[in-house]
Amino acid sequence: MRRYLPAALLAATVVIVQLLTWVLGKPYYLTQLTMSAYYALVAVGLCLLMGYAGQISLGQAGFFAVGGYTAATLTTQNLAGMTDRPLVGLAASLGLLLSRTNAYGERLLYINPWVSFVLAMLITVAVAFIVGKPVLALKGHYLAMATLGFGMIVYRIVLGTSIFGEADGISNVPAFPLFFGLTVSGRMTERVRNYYIAWAAVLAGMVALVNLINSRAGRSLRALHGSEEAADAMGVNTARLKLNVFIVGALFASVAGVLLTHYNGGIGPSEAGAVKSIRYVAIVAVGGMANLWGTLIMSVVLNFLSLRGVFGSYDDAVFGGVLIAIMLFAPDGFLKMPFLVGLRSRLRARGERAVNPLTDGGDGNG
Repeated sequence: MRRYLPAALLAATVVIVQLLTWVLGKPYYLTQLTMSAYYALVAVGLCLLMGYAGQISLGQAGFFAVGGYTAATLTTQNLAGMTDRPLVGLAASLGLLLSRTNAYGERLLYINPWVSFVLAMLITVAVAFIVGKPVLALKGHYLAMATLGFGMIVYRIVLGTSIFGEADGISNVPAFPLFFGLTVSGRMTERVRNYYIAWAAVLAGMVALVNLINSRAGRSLRALHGSEEAADAMGVNTARLKLNVFIVGALFASVAGVLLTHYNGGIGPSEAGAVKSIRYVAIVAVGGMANLWGTLIMSVVLNFLSLRGVFGSYDDAVFGGVLIAIMLFAPDGFLKMPFLVGLRSRLRARGERAVNPLTDGGDGNG
């Protein structure tokens, strides 16, 4: 059960932070913390791919956009005037459509967000398979360039296609109805509930990844990261394993894209930009290539500061500088820098002495 202790600490921290924002009278911080949670989903999925499978991807923003734009496009198409068409009529009879009234009193009929969510996941799996099958045969900077090319293709498609809103993106995306009356939306009255929804998604994702890493497949991943040739020799199907992990990372990005799009009520082409993908790579590098919890912590911290406008117009430059600094001075991640490792060791030793004083000073007779 020790593997779930960080998850329990995360859950407790989420509650404490929400209570602190209430006590301090700063509930608006929850908006940035909610968005940071969704961006963290992308980062931890990439951490699995980079840290355990040893594969670098500069296309995670593209998968984020695949999920977000699929959800936005399907849920903003007004089908009210198409009910005479067989396919639309069938969808309505099956309860796959929802209706609402816009600000002008016009009745809108649109695809249920749950349907668009499922379709977004299926499209993501298909795209990740089509892209990953040939691309993952590459290694090193060739793989990085290929995935960057994929991200650039997605960016240019959403930027230049009218159905995706071109440079304006897509707005007026409806709320995502969940269970027990909960919805994913950016309404101020639902700020606290959406904060917990976002962090529940992160917690579920982290538990799933921890279980994966500690499974037989996880051991194969570590073997693959150590040496692909040795893993092949031991009977690991490395090609299939890399593809599966690539798809899992893409799904994490796509889920984040869908949920954040519904939360923000829209999505723009900047979410698919190459700079976004580089930021995700920088976050994984800062957190530690094979450190899921470190990646989660640093992702939340850096994205929260970015969303609060702390870095101002130098936002992208800061992330680039952070990436360079980490590669030079802390290649294993910020949390594994020597002074932090030493500090943790001293604190752990003091804790052990406090629990068992006889361990300090020999047999205790002195």
